[in-house]
Amino acid sequence: QVQLVESGGGLVQPGGSLRLSCSASGSIFSPSVVAWHRQAPGNQREWVASVNSVGSTSYADSVKGRFTISRDNAKNTVYLQMNSLKPEDTAVYYCRNSGSWGQGTQVTVSS
Repeated sequence: QVQLVESGGGLVQPGGSLRLSCSASGSIFSPSVVAWHRQAPGNQREWVASVNSVGSTSYADSVKGRFTISRDNAKNTVYLQMNSLKPEDTAVYYCRNSGSWGQGTQVTVSS
């Protein structure tokens, strides 16, 4: 299983934007789906977005129109561009690929 490292989290005001990155460390992404999930305190971990090997994307209803997932195979990196952020988006965001999970990166949306 690959090792994944997320980055780009931080504190942002409501309505702001943030871009998360997920990079494979010492390995490559599998041909399978790469996905972003998130977990807020007291909540179940939920799926946010996915991108497959040919670039087809899908999103949870809660983030459609605001988030964009993309991948750069040359850099072995997957991104999650988050726009129009809401306090409800506050969570730890995790990258997943082939059963491997990153350590997570904290996103806090607050004024």
